[in-house]
Amino acid sequence: MKIAFSKPQTPKKGAVVVFADQNKNAPRLLACALAFDKTLGGAIKRAMGASRFKANAGQTLVVLAPGKGSISRVIVVGLGKGSEVKDLVAEQAGGVATAQLGASGDERAAVLVEVPKGCKLSIAELAAHVGVGARLRSYRFDKYRTTEKKENKPALDRLDVQVPATAMAASGRLFRRLDAVAGGVFSTRNLVSEPANVIYPETLAREARKLSRLGVKVEVLDEKKMKKLGFGALLGVGMGSARPPRLVVMQWNGASAKGKKAAPVAFVGKGVTFDTGGISIKPSKGMEDMKWDMAGSGVVIGLMQALAARKAKVNAVGIVGLVENMPSGRAQRPGDIVKSYSGQTIEVLNTDAEGRLVLADALWYCQKRFKPQFMVDLATLTGAIIMALGAHHAGLFSNNDKLSDQLLDAGKAMDEKLWRMPLGKAYDRQIDSKAADVQNISSGGGAGSITAAQFLQRFVNDVPWAHLDIAGVSWSGKDAPTVPGGGTGFGVRLLDRLVADHYEGS
Repeated sequence: MKIAFSKPQTPKKGAVVVFADQNKNAPRLLACALAFDKTLGGAIKRAMGASRFKANAGQTLVVLAPGKGSISRVIVVGLGKGSEVKDLVAEQAGGVATAQLGASGDERAAVLVEVPKGCKLSIAELAAHVGVGARLRSYRFDKYRTTEKKENKPALDRLDVQVPATAMAASGRLFRRLDAVAGGVFSTRNLVSEPANVIYPETLAREARKLSRLGVKVEVLDEKKMKKLGFGALLGVGMGSARPPRLVVMQWNGASAKGKKAAPVAFVGKGVTFDTGGISIKPSKGMEDMKWDMAGSGVVIGLMQALAARKAKVNAVGIVGLVENMPSGRAQRPGDIVKSYSGQTIEVLNTDAEGRLVLADALWYCQKRFKPQFMVDLATLTGAIIMALGAHHAGLFSNNDKLSDQLLDAGKAMDEKLWRMPLGKAYDRQIDSKAADVQNISSGGGAGSITAAQFLQRFVNDVPWAHLDIAGVSWSGKDAPTVPGGGTGFGVRLLDRLVADHYEGS
């Protein structure tokens, strides 16, 4: 779908999107919408009066255009109180409008943008955020649906966002920056949505290599190289699979000349491209969902794309450990002891607690080679975090209050919410092993997400570090205003905002 910014003019054909805010809790069309309504003989106001439309943020009303003109329908989108209209509300408006248009069969639509009273956004900002909200909601993963009827597919091909001529350039600039990040979100959604017979360690590494087109330096460590380095924890996970593991290192060096040699910020992703549980095999019901156990790596790849596409003024490193966890005669067994890249030995009591083994080697490699300002890892690590937080927050664990606060703020700003969970010596003692330096699951039961994070903390030393357990938020079974059901891409916009707010140079 093409999104364009054009000068205001009375639409003559297609669908039209207009906005309404709340005036003393009553719906009120914005001025440009009122002017357009006059050309329709007041049909919009009559429809509003005859409905339960209150102009709440994200609420919509569909009005079939009267008369013999070429206007097909009008989508009225509520913004809520003008003083509460911020960037996320604007994105939500663009998203819900696109959802309605996608269901209508219209090929083209015009959006009449106006800043409501009390709103602190400029017209250019409002328009750009409406546009990127529409872009995010337009996503579909339908490449394998070969028999879907044309009438069941969204027909919307172009969205014209109308802004004053004086704001068109600014709208376009901001939209391009936002759209670069949306492109990273789309890449993550695509990778997470692909089946495991298409995306496995070798092919996921191949997808990451494509970032070199944007100026990202990409290295791929194969099994032989990792054996030489001593990646015993990561390699142990992949022993049962016919698909050899990979470690991908992505570097974006975008800092200004003044900060060219600055230590990078670092992001590490779990990339278990399919997780059967290994010898500790999972139940068959729902196992198909384990194609997205690589979501953490998908987020890191999408983030590196976003940073490069918008030419972020930062040095950033992305590392993803890619394995497939399968049962076979060669697979790792419960009770095995492996030696990690750090030199610490790990007793593997449960082969289904494999993501932390992958991250252990990746985190140690990251800090040893790059000496980053901080490390943030992302992983669909535990089912326990879903029990604790459901699908509304990702779990945040950290050894650094400053980094935690920055992540929490970025999550709120992007509506990708985090909830900080505890760490502590009492939890850490639960993963002490009698046979090795550490065991990969708790001996005491309970607090599964916390003890998993405690395990990871043993491989970060004193580097500021945060672990995001995204098991509950990487996939959604229902639509949200800017996130269609399926792979969400949760984390790309959050981490881009973290970088933009705190770590980019001038």
